[in-house]
Amino acid sequence: MSSARRLLMEGLSDAVGFVGGALAGYWIGRLLGFDIFTSGYGPSSLAGIALVGLGGGFGLQAARRWRASRAPRDKE
Repeated sequence: MSSARRLLMEGLSDAVGFVGGALAGYWIGRLLGFDIFTSGYGPSSLAGIALVGLGGGFGLQAARRWRASRAPRDKE
């Protein structure tokens, strides 16, 4: 695989994993009653923001693990 294609695949998979994870964190927060769009920075808003951040991080790590599992293994 060419260097440009590999970098494009890496960037796209990271972006999809991060955005997907952040959206999952947002909707989990909404189901639990946390709204990140309330005025001010109350406990509910901060908990919702934290869930979005955690979801984005978990999604990014999942994308990187998925990409690593698809990488060809070097035989030693």
